[in-house]
Amino acid sequence: MLTILALASVILLGIVPQQSEAIVIYTGWERHALVGSDIRLSCSFFSWRWTSDDVTFSWSYRPDGARDAISVFHYTGGAPYVDNKGPFRDRLEFVGNPGRRDGSILLKNLDYGDNGTFTCDAKNPPDIVGRASSVRLLVFEKVPIQAGVITGSIIGAVLGLLLLIVVIYYLMRFLVARRVFNLSVSKHGKKGKGKEGSQQRQ
Repeated sequence: MLTILALASVILLGIVPQQSEAIVIYTGWERHALVGSDIRLSCSFFSWRWTSDDVTFSWSYRPDGARDAISVFHYTGGAPYVDNKGPFRDRLEFVGNPGRRDGSILLKNLDYGDNGTFTCDAKNPPDIVGRASSVRLLVFEKVPIQAGVITGSIIGAVLGLLLLIVVIYYLMRFLVARRVFNLSVSKHGKKGKGKEGSQQRQ
């Protein structure tokens, strides 16, 4: 009896623990940037609940060729914290809006040594279960032309060449047909004149 009363009291007081649901985190797949430039790395999440006041964002960085990742940024308790000893201590700025589920960061004055994988993790209590999302950063002296652009250019050139061949083919057919027609008219004209001459002689 006491157990039932206690359970009823808990329900009435609204202190039943909320069940945790999955959270889905989104980042880009791969970003390209120039040496000396700045780049924004976006991170957002989907959760079935309203954005919690206790929402958190965490960014880690694993340089190319390294096995372990290091923490470079953390947002919790309504305040951003940048690692003051890492490679981005003076070059990382929080530009997100936690109220809109945006945990984006800005990396400044990029260098070749910044190449690597950045991973964002987010929590929206009680939704804390989810897979972190990663984006790879590639820094170049000149941003390379993407494979899709090259492929599109090749396809466009081939189609243009085929179109030119078709136009030339039909133009040649037209010119040949016109010449044949002119020759035919010329022959018929000579035959007509020959008949008129023979009639006049008769």
